[in-house]
Amino acid sequence: MKSVHMVSWVLVVVGALNWGLVGLGGFLGGDWNVVNMILGSWPSVEWLVYVLVGLSAVYMLVSHKKTCRECSSGGMM
Repeated sequence: MKSVHMVSWVLVVVGALNWGLVGLGGFLGGDWNVVNMILGSWPSVEWLVYVLVGLSAVYMLVSHKKTCRECSSGGMM
């Protein structure tokens, strides 16, 4: 399950960075959707990336407490 956790984490980071760039580009008048820039000629693959990022976020929400060393050690949260 560690590999699923790592892949999910990477996809969530990619999604978060992409959304951050989309928002920043919106304020600065640009289109900085990196996923679209890379996969724009293959819309089905682009949509698949978005679905995988969304599923990864759901997985991370559901499994975070038991896989996170900070949360499971009785830390601040």
